[in-house]
Amino acid sequence: MVTPSDIYVLAGLATQEPSEWTFRVIAERLAVPVSLVQRSLRRAAGTGLYEPASKRVHRANFEDFLRHAVRFVAPAPLGGLVPGIPAAWAAPPMSKLIQEAGDGLPPVWPFAEGRVRGRALYPLHPSAVNAAPLDVRLAELLAVIDSLRAGDVRVRSVAADQIGQMLSGDSAS
Repeated sequence: MVTPSDIYVLAGLATQEPSEWTFRVIAERLAVPVSLVQRSLRRAAGTGLYEPASKRVHRANFEDFLRHAVRFVAPAPLGGLVPGIPAAWAAPPMSKLIQEAGDGLPPVWPFAEGRVRGRALYPLHPSAVNAAPLDVRLAELLAVIDSLRAGDVRVRSVAADQIGQMLSGDSAS
């Protein structure tokens, strides 16, 4: 069974440059233990989302999974009002495409030092709060994934189009 942490690791790998990488490089980039990366990729390989031989995310399968299953595997109900970091449709690239959704309060990853007050949306992994601000590509992919996890029908439709564009690069399928 794929876990939210596995999705986080796959997102990190999908935004990694195709050059050689190691478990340690991915772990440092995502601010998680090496053992978490190893376990996540082993589970992902068992589901067809990761190809161990080529050391790549199976982009077509990952896209299909994100479009149709991520909101069931890693649901993201919006919580109470908290300070945080803009997430989902409140963060780029979604913020450029969606003006407002829901009750008008932006979704945010809870973060005590955050400068935006909004509705709590917990990330796929707690380390995303530290890793995403250092990696624009990762932050953008996580915003789109969060939109698929927590958005209404309109937001999910826009996010599904975005995920297709973001993952259509050098496809490993």
